[in-house]
Amino acid sequence: MAHDPALDATLTRLAELALDRGFSHSSRLDIQTLKIRAEVRDACAADKCRAYGKNWSCPPACGTLAECERRIRQYRAGLILQTTGVLEDSFDYEAMTGLAARHNGCLAAFQEKLRVLSGDSFLLLGSGGCKICESCTCPESPCRFPERMIISMEAMGLLVSEVCAANGLPYYYGPA
Repeated sequence: MAHDPALDATLTRLAELALDRGFSHSSRLDIQTLKIRAEVRDACAADKCRAYGKNWSCPPACGTLAECERRIRQYRAGLILQTTGVLEDSFDYEAMTGLAARHNGCLAAFQEKLRVLSGDSFLLLGSGGCKICESCTCPESPCRFPERMIISMEAMGLLVSEVCAANGLPYYYGPA
């Protein structure tokens, strides 16, 4: 990524804001490192999370893979934001769901701040389908809160561990 002092300053400021909003880690994201993968999107179609075709932030409602790639490629750089914690073991579902809820809360708070600072000139991606509403209106009615919806990285065809590795951020923080 070419050196751009104004972009560097903006990303540094946003990284600080993200950490202030409760994220554990923040790292710069070079958009050129992103590989949009059909196999990641295909995993969504397997519907293991039971949201495929039933959530506006999930496939197919979030757009085709080509549309998602066009949205991503509008940007030159970004941030990867992580929320980490301690698990008793790899089956500690309670801690995992607690971390996911904490991460989603941090995303919502960061999204509000981004909107104040830049209107709608950002793309915020998360993990898993949108959970703003107890029951999504998809596909019967329009989204109640399209301005607050956060699409998952996987729905956009991104393999999260690969994105982290390509941008110098650990994905796994557990024992070796």
